[in-house]
Amino acid sequence: MFRSSNPALRQKVFAESRNFGMADTMTMQGTVNKCFIMLFLLLLSASWVWGKVMQPVSAFDDGTMAAQSLSAVMPFVVGGGIIGFILAIVTVFNVQIARYTAPVYAICEGFVLGGVSAMFERRYPGIAIQAVALTFGTFFCMLAAYKTGLVKVTEKFRMGVVSALMAVVLIRVVSWIMSMFGAGIPFVQGYGTFAIGFSLIVVGIAALCLILDFDRLDKLCDMGVPKHMEWYGAFSLMITLIWLYLEMLRLLALLKNRQ
Repeated sequence: MFRSSNPALRQKVFAESRNFGMADTMTMQGTVNKCFIMLFLLLLSASWVWGKVMQPVSAFDDGTMAAQSLSAVMPFVVGGGIIGFILAIVTVFNVQIARYTAPVYAICEGFVLGGVSAMFERRYPGIAIQAVALTFGTFFCMLAAYKTGLVKVTEKFRMGVVSALMAVVLIRVVSWIMSMFGAGIPFVQGYGTFAIGFSLIVVGIAALCLILDFDRLDKLCDMGVPKHMEWYGAFSLMITLIWLYLEMLRLLALLKNRQ
């Protein structure tokens, strides 16, 4: 009943949260509000990195200025990725501090997404705004499908999505290990038709994971968990949204590379 594809949405975590004895309880509106706060913070830090990397370059520049701009923000991109990962792990195992770590996590991920998006944008102009539009379009479509009952979250549905997610993780881990020895899996690291097909499947799985997140958050609100868990719920939803955006970027890059 409480299985989720999102590691942050674990039954044990929220079961333990009910022991804090807080009067106010978690609401979906409160969770959405905090998710918007995190998105705003993410956009702030991402915009700063984006502006540094995408600043106008003279027509007579040989690429030195662009390389220097990228080098200047790289510590923020790499540091944000490392700190964000650490904060995510710490938050998953200590949900009470989500109200403090979730906003910082959003800022750190903004540095990462801003840098990654700018690098993709330099190679494929227009790709970033397309990825953003597709990500939010997918989010609202999945939300509508869930709210209208078009997609019903059953036990078989959960098991199918989680199994597919684990398969993708396994394939990518194997591919990463193989790449260390000069090999790889073509449809994971390549640019051909199979790579595009695999990327489409991953985007689809990420979208379905949003459905599981919505269902999980609904159930948590019904359980009456403490109000501070709204930050944790928003943090959990952000994890899926960030993953979906990165997968959209990869898919669009593969498609543009074929043109």
